[in-house]
Amino acid sequence: MQLVAWGGFLLLVAFFLALDLGVFHKEDKEVSTKSALAWMVVWFVVALGFNGFVYYGYEHHILGLGLDPASEPTGKDAALKFLTGYVVEMSLSLDNIFVIALVFRFFKVPPVYQHRVLFWGILGAVFLRITMILLGAALIRNFHFTIYIFGAILVYTALKMAFSKGEDDFDPEDSTVVKWARKLVAISPKMDGHNFFTHVDGKRMATPLFLVLVVVEGSDIVFAVDSIPAIFGVTTDPFIVFTSNIFAILGLRSLYFALASLLRQFVYLKYSLIIVLLFVGVKMLVSKWWHPSSLVSLAVILGLLAAGVVASIVFRKEEDEDEPSPESKAAAEADGSEANGG
Repeated sequence: MQLVAWGGFLLLVAFFLALDLGVFHKEDKEVSTKSALAWMVVWFVVALGFNGFVYYGYEHHILGLGLDPASEPTGKDAALKFLTGYVVEMSLSLDNIFVIALVFRFFKVPPVYQHRVLFWGILGAVFLRITMILLGAALIRNFHFTIYIFGAILVYTALKMAFSKGEDDFDPEDSTVVKWARKLVAISPKMDGHNFFTHVDGKRMATPLFLVLVVVEGSDIVFAVDSIPAIFGVTTDPFIVFTSNIFAILGLRSLYFALASLLRQFVYLKYSLIIVLLFVGVKMLVSKWWHPSSLVSLAVILGLLAAGVVASIVFRKEEDEDEPSPESKAAAEADGSEANGG
């Protein structure tokens, strides 16, 4: 019966995507920050509404939810795990936003076409995630030791993030995905509007926009290797893992357009994400002996993210106050000129 719940959710996602591209973004246009913030709120409210269904469905076993041995036992547990998984995926998507911004800047993608690339990129991500999540759930169910492997992956990723230089480590042109794409498909030198394919001298070729889409999909695979094990650290219920993951991905486009330029201000948020990954990874590694409640896990993760934001704001403000104002700089330069002239 749970198949009906899965099918219904996929139909719901298909409806949202069709509504997005076919109605609200039918024409190519640049997404404003105001519009992106409004859509962020919309996706968050929709996710909370679905979480209400999760609570009721697991509490009363609607469509067989909560009856599977791997499922959460109560509606409260299921709702808390969904919300925690959603927050974890959204927070880990912040690094992905930096990469997407770098790719768009590198390939000089006009703002009016960026939403289209992200739309099709997210559509591909839905199919990728369902495959990886079902595979991961099957591994954990049949080979419990894989949860320790997932935990080790998260700890390794956290340490790698701690010593990385951020977006400076990523070069789109030098990525394996770009090299493969260029070998498999002929790429035209110019874009053709929002089209991913075009004809040049009678020959069908992919446009640079298609190359951008391939890179975005490739980066999502890399980030999925981190984020999916992280959510399995929250719950091993496949339905909650998948639905919370997909709702976070659906809100990723709005998050990108709203925060891509602002995230650079939150310099300490990176360290919060590192500690979140370490917390979830260690929790998986010691799961045999330590099982913090869902509420504790959610509180720790939200607390870490909030600390990163607050630290970024406070220390940024102190740095701004320590820097001399433009007026004082100009006065100092003028004094120096007068002294040299005397």
